[in-house]
Amino acid sequence: MPQQSLPMHPIENMWSFPKICLVLALMKGCSAAPAVPDETDPELIGGYFEGDMILNEGRNGLIDETFRWPNGIVYYYINSDFDPEQRNAILRGIQTLEANSCLIFKEASPDQPYYVNVTSDGVGCNSAVGFQNSVQRLNLQKSKPRCFRLGTVMHEFLHALGFYHQQSTWNRDEYIRINFENIEEGMEYNFDKYNKTEVDNFGEGYDYGSIMHYNSMGFSKNGKPTIVPLIAGYEKLIGNRLELSWADIRKLNAMYKCHRKV
Repeated sequence: MPQQSLPMHPIENMWSFPKICLVLALMKGCSAAPAVPDETDPELIGGYFEGDMILNEGRNGLIDETFRWPNGIVYYYINSDFDPEQRNAILRGIQTLEANSCLIFKEASPDQPYYVNVTSDGVGCNSAVGFQNSVQRLNLQKSKPRCFRLGTVMHEFLHALGFYHQQSTWNRDEYIRINFENIEEGMEYNFDKYNKTEVDNFGEGYDYGSIMHYNSMGFSKNGKPTIVPLIAGYEKLIGNRLELSWADIRKLNAMYKCHRKV
């Protein structure tokens, strides 16, 4: 895994939160200000769809293979303004995903036409979802230490690889209850669910321990849970940002057709 920075890309001067929101303002889920002023979770404060997902209109979700990285090769570029500790945290996340899949992560050369650009000047931690066939943004705000937890770095890269949030899957109501009465007004859309034509669970059951699951207090307006597992005791498990679950690993390998037994 490469450790040295590339010369500064021209793209480093392009990304800024106000500029990208001018482009995305007509798209579902972008706002010029944080979605919930009192929210503290850096994955939820960026004003994007479900807090940290930058979507394109008309996309067909995970089932559409055009949003998977060609040949399982993921190009990335980490902007030069991260300090060594932050850069190492990003690389640890990349290396962990690579070690648990058949994916290959390569540092992008200046002429690479498509790659994940890891930036720091946006609000919170967020990412475009799936392969965009262009330079796509993954932001980790430097002033938010929680953006640099291993699990959070992998969470955002899994968005870039094509995964949505676990609690948005079509059969979620069999496993969790959404307390809409506790959700910040105007933020209810962040708890939408997708149907079977949009997302695939890749043969896995509902995964309370997924690194892609919201925590129980996401977008809460009153300090009461917005998500309650229907199995008692799992409320402390959801929202894991420590490590990939076994199901996360199996789904990643199934999505990219890796011949790897887990």
